Amino acid sequence: MTPKRLPAAWPSWADWPSWAGRAALLWSLLYATGAAVAALTGPAFGYALLGKGTGTTVEAAVAVLYGAAAVLAYALLHRPRARRLSTAAWSVVALDLASGFGALLSPVHLLFFLSRNQPPIDWAALANQSVAVLGAVLWGYAALAHRRGARGTCLHCGGRAPAAAMHGGGTRAGLVAVAALVPYAALKTAWALGVTPGFTGTGRPGVDPEYTSDLGLRLYDHGVDVTAVLAVLGMVLALALTRPWGRRLPRLPLLALGWAGAGALAPFGAFLAAVGVLAWTGATGSGVADHAPWVVAVAYGGFSLYGLALGRATLLHQRSARRACDRC
Repeated sequence: MTPKRLPAAWPSWADWPSWAGRAALLWSLLYATGAAVAALTGPAFGYALLGKGTGTTVEAAVAVLYGAAAVLAYALLHRPRARRLSTAAWSVVALDLASGFGALLSPVHLLFFLSRNQPPIDWAALANQSVAVLGAVLWGYAALAHRRGARGTCLHCGGRAPAAAMHGGGTRAGLVAVAALVPYAALKTAWALGVTPGFTGTGRPGVDPEYTSDLGLRLYDHGVDVTAVLAVLGMVLALALTRPWGRRLPRLPLLALGWAGAGALAPFGAFLAAVGVLAWTGATGSGVADHAPWVVAVAYGGFSLYGLALGRATLLHQRSARRACDRC
């Protein structure tokens, strides 16, 4: 009696080099198709970022760009030795991150629950941006697998041995990240305590009763600013990525939080720092009424330094946790 053949198992995450290229191709086709439908029928599926009419330039451009990405994904699968293709694939990763930048900043939506009168969350746009971030992950794996295949190294590890334990580099990155948020946390805490450096107006800086929740107001009355608490949590994350006690915490959530924070805060902080410097020199207004220009440049500009240091800390944590490859 001939034994029955068991159905093929679903591909596992550990076998990502074998399916990442096909997944990137399928994702690109679906994302480009959605953009094309939105361009032809009107804003849909969260694609309308800058325009609201039928056939907007944004949606049509997205359809063309991701259609070209699908062609590139097809070439990756059929030309495994062409090194230039994997280099071009990283530009698609950057495009995906640009499309999903709002999702990287999605923790800001906590303000919707912690404050009053916040603008409603566009759930379709947030879902679309999250799909774009997923595309960045798939494309990153596809580019990595193709590059390693073109070089003839192990597809899973690239032929690299596990990294040594972190020493000075990781510790410095964590301390820089902590120091970058100290001015912001100290300033917001001082305001909550009634000391108002950098505030030139009347009233209470850092809190608006029209927008702050009842819980936020009660905490503020006792010298606790909610955003300062979030800054302290960011410091704890940086230390968890660089200190020995952080190795006892789940690895994947730490890496996800680290990369998301680095990708969101580095460019966001750079923008705020640039605005603050221009306001400080008198070239433009600060954009923050009743606040001195240095508040934006120094306190908020620390977000950029924090994002860069957090990215460094996350990279070192990821490398130090690498295990020996059992496939090469």
